[in-house]
Amino acid sequence: MKKILVYPHDILRTPAEPVHRVDQAIQELIDEMLETMYAASGVGLAANQVGELKRLVVMDVTPREQGPSPIVLVNPRITLAEGEDVCEEGCLSVPEYSARVKRAQRVQVCGYDRNEKEVCIEAEGLLARCIQHELDHLEGICFVDRLAPVKKALFRRKWTKLRPKDA
Repeated sequence: MKKILVYPHDILRTPAEPVHRVDQAIQELIDEMLETMYAASGVGLAANQVGELKRLVVMDVTPREQGPSPIVLVNPRITLAEGEDVCEEGCLSVPEYSARVKRAQRVQVCGYDRNEKEVCIEAEGLLARCIQHELDHLEGICFVDRLAPVKKALFRRKWTKLRPKDA
């Protein structure tokens, strides 16, 4: 299991690098990221969040009682975004805080799975939101960066009290 970095760690602000080969090290990273995400009761995790500057995300928005149904995307890119949706959003790197964030309602994302097979996923609802959130991480963007200026100022004030002391 990996340690999840907490905002405003520098690595969370750094764009990730493309993965050139899904070798044994990347396979192990995928497994560790999935283990970490599930242990933290998250629905998505980007490699940046565990200190790895790789364009790699794992997600699973399936209700837990249905069992795991992980999605692994290597070098993902959004190829289509439509509509608008504003919903409450949280982040494993910003524990104990959530805020309403505007995102596209529907997206298409293309990338590669852990077997280097090209995949394209059309999504809406929670999965679309999760995809956009995790791909933001790969660009060094955290969901709190998307807040309006007044909300961002309120977050900064609140975060000094909420931020884990060991982070």
